[in-house]
Amino acid sequence: MSLRLLCCCAVVYSFITSATQPLHAQGSAVSSVIVSPVLARQVGAMQMFVGTVMPEKSAKIGSAVDGRVVEFPIVEGERVEAGQKLAQLLTRTITLELTAAEAELQLRQHRLQELQNGSRPEEIEQARARMAATKLRHEFLTARRDRMRIISRQRGAISEEEFEEAISTAGEAEQAYLEAKAVYDMAVAGPRTETIAQARSQVAIHQAMVENLRDRIKKHTIISRFAGYVVAEHSEIGQWVNRGDAVAEIIALDQVEVVAQVVEQSMPFVQQGMVVRVDIPTFADRLFEGIIIKSAPQADVRARTFPVRIKVKNEITSERPLLKAGMVARVALPVGKQQLALLVPKDAIVLGGPKPTVYVVDAPGSVEAEVAVRAVAVTLGVSTGSMIQVIGDLLADQLVVVEGNERLRPKQKVRIVQVKPGSPDPR
Repeated sequence: MSLRLLCCCAVVYSFITSATQPLHAQGSAVSSVIVSPVLARQVGAMQMFVGTVMPEKSAKIGSAVDGRVVEFPIVEGERVEAGQKLAQLLTRTITLELTAAEAELQLRQHRLQELQNGSRPEEIEQARARMAATKLRHEFLTARRDRMRIISRQRGAISEEEFEEAISTAGEAEQAYLEAKAVYDMAVAGPRTETIAQARSQVAIHQAMVENLRDRIKKHTIISRFAGYVVAEHSEIGQWVNRGDAVAEIIALDQVEVVAQVVEQSMPFVQQGMVVRVDIPTFADRLFEGIIIKSAPQADVRARTFPVRIKVKNEITSERPLLKAGMVARVALPVGKQQLALLVPKDAIVLGGPKPTVYVVDAPGSVEAEVAVRAVAVTLGVSTGSMIQVIGDLLADQLVVVEGNERLRPKQKVRIVQVKPGSPDPR
């Protein structure tokens, strides 16, 4: 072998050795962890049921009126909030009608206000002055008539025509006074109750007309009734839509419902309000929990299964829901009587591998002790509170790592900084 070849081999061996040294060093690094004991508790027997992720709400939003679409601001897949505009129909003609109706309503309201306020002091004073003037003229002409009557009887110096004219003038003055007095009395008394009631009714009629036009305009703006996501567009700008035609389809995914079909033998153990584990195969490294909200009292007569609905809180990332409608789910539901099982805190479960794993401290643990950990593959069972059932190579009272387990490897040494007590009542 040539000297050059030997040198090359030495360099390669040195490179490989130096590359592997950090891994060994890292493997021998001591990580600080918190541990908790495995608990033995009575839990119900569990079975996995296949389900489907469904939206909490789903609606095809339609138009309440006929009209032409002039705005369509939504795009399939985007999020909309409650009350957000989905489409706008043409409203120019109705807007003009509303403007005229509002002006007429304002006129009627001012007229009613005028009647309710009654006569102004200046109007009353004007009527009183007119009444006083007509009274004085009436008194003057009446006295003149009486004098002419006396003169006519005693001396006969006044013609019959002059006397009749005096009588007529005095009568006209009396009627003018009576009319002025009536006007004054009406000014003091103010408008009649019936007149105010008629004006109030006219205001109510025109108010109803305005509200009707406003409601019609409001119906020309098609909005979403809840927050969700657009999953289908059924219209576009320029299209004519008839009353009842669908404009868009919206689904709510802030919370989802997993619908699982459960056999009738298991239904007696399924109770509303139970907290259960939900697995989504698409997200094998995540644990989800849900609450049983309802179970239909009628079965599918062909499959003999009952639909059970479990509400699960969704996670919204960058305005996109993590759980989407139609995804496959598996739900852990109780199917039998209580039995002894091993429970660990949910924080002890490490996901992402072929199977869920927990890291076990085999040696007796105490604070500041340095011990090695062992990886144990487990099968998850019933979820109860902050604890979850595990099936695997575990024993009660063994210590499992609950904090600091994300980057552990089998046989790695750890330093125990805290031993958390087990939950006295995991339910």
